[in-house]
Amino acid sequence: MDADLSGRISAWRTQDPDPATVAALDDLAVRADAGDADALAELESAFAGPLEFGTAGLRGALGPGPARMNRVVVGQAAAGLAQYLLDAGHEGGRVIVGYDARYNSDVFARDTAEILAGAGLLPMLCSRPLPTPVAVFGIRHFGAVAAVVVTASHNPPQDNGYKVYLGDGSQIVPPADAEIAARIATVAASPLADIARSDDYPVVGEELVDAYVARAASLLRPGSPRTVEWVYTAMHGVGASVVDAVVAECGFAEPHRVAEQIDPDPAFPTVAFPNPEEPGAIDLALDLARATGADIAIANDPDADRCALAAPFGGEWRMLTGDELGVLLADDAMRRGVAGTYACSVVSSTLLGTMAAAHGQPFATTLTGFKWIGRVPGLAFGYEEAIGYCTDPEAVADKDGITTLVRILDLAARLREAGTTVADRLDEIAREFGVHHTSQLAFRVADLSLIGDAMARIRALPPTTLAGDPVTVADLADGWAGLPPTDGLLFDGASVRAVVRPSGTEPKLKCYLQVRRPAGEGLAESRAAAAAAMALARVDLTAALGL
Repeated sequence: MDADLSGRISAWRTQDPDPATVAALDDLAVRADAGDADALAELESAFAGPLEFGTAGLRGALGPGPARMNRVVVGQAAAGLAQYLLDAGHEGGRVIVGYDARYNSDVFARDTAEILAGAGLLPMLCSRPLPTPVAVFGIRHFGAVAAVVVTASHNPPQDNGYKVYLGDGSQIVPPADAEIAARIATVAASPLADIARSDDYPVVGEELVDAYVARAASLLRPGSPRTVEWVYTAMHGVGASVVDAVVAECGFAEPHRVAEQIDPDPAFPTVAFPNPEEPGAIDLALDLARATGADIAIANDPDADRCALAAPFGGEWRMLTGDELGVLLADDAMRRGVAGTYACSVVSSTLLGTMAAAHGQPFATTLTGFKWIGRVPGLAFGYEEAIGYCTDPEAVADKDGITTLVRILDLAARLREAGTTVADRLDEIAREFGVHHTSQLAFRVADLSLIGDAMARIRALPPTTLAGDPVTVADLADGWAGLPPTDGLLFDGASVRAVVRPSGTEPKLKCYLQVRRPAGEGLAESRAAAAAAMALARVDLTAALGL
């Protein structure tokens, strides 16, 4: 280990208040000095630079060092956020501090509350692990100027994160992210012990949960059907207790619970990745649905801001894609006469825009992320294909997996009473607007440079056709259709569309594909043709990326 790295490790060690990360750091240093190449590589990575604070806040692996999630990094982030809020004139302002059940989430949340209080703000620390949308609901409910939620959502168990929301109820966007990051950098130049702390702050108990539950239940119309047979999994996260309260308040029967996944467990023992979209993640829920003869199965991700729906299609159970559930919920809102702007991200299906036009409602396309969707003026409903849905924007200007669950149960009960199903409703939509078949390609990498190389490669030699359909290319880095610049490419043809972009929260390159077939064709034939074209488009795009 060279002297520079050794010096940075020593300086870090002196300010780290966590015995666990100090011990981990000491172990890595001893092993590195003994010639362990893996230990040295981990130290070099952990001390390569600060964990970047951006529009997703912070997210990364737990461990010692400035490039990992730990009490030093979180303390600096809290102090930087506090200074940003004070500079904006929010001295004494309320800040909701929520957290999930991941490793160290409660510790990071308590550190945050103490530092915010020490700076002259009024943190309101949640008394127990809660879903992200409950904490976000607290912003408007309590008139807070900001919120922090300690969560890594659906990331692997070794990760944690730090989401920051401002008083409008949405996650931060530029330039706030850069302005907070600059203040964090200033704080990081001094020892952590210099940051003032105070334990004089209120703890928010069940009054927040009770208010959220009442709001969620108020979304249903009195007298609407409540009979539906369903399965629920919390994916080892924090959703179950609040879901139970909401379901009871709404009057629906209790679900068949996936017992192995219902209680919070930061190890996520039954899944490789705690994300309902990942292959195999909802297999236990599907098995239970088949065994119980359920109408539907619903999954939340670990912090319950996302929601997935599974249902039988021709006797075979499968999870709906994020786009399928998005248009299903939007269609239902439009049928109920919900007026306002319907919005989805640029990587989502184009079908929502077509549907909104047919119903005489405004439509908006945004960049990826609810930090953009939640800010759409006059939003009635918004979604992105990564199973995120904003179904009550007046209360929660963010994706909310629990109010989405309520909307799904309401729709499923009405469909059941009418003698029809989720699959039947999707068929109706396809007959009216044509088939919009969507799919995703995701390339997970260990070396982030591979993503940059692939993006450079496809920019230099973009495909001119996908599945035989001529496509034009738009570089989203230059801005597109009035959207701010972002790292991505859009390929658009008469029947095929694709967006390629690096993930903002995971080491992945993601490709979002859509094949359109016009209304008026037989559904079976149209879907088969779309599936065949999709298979070709996936091959073409993979070749262009060189991955």
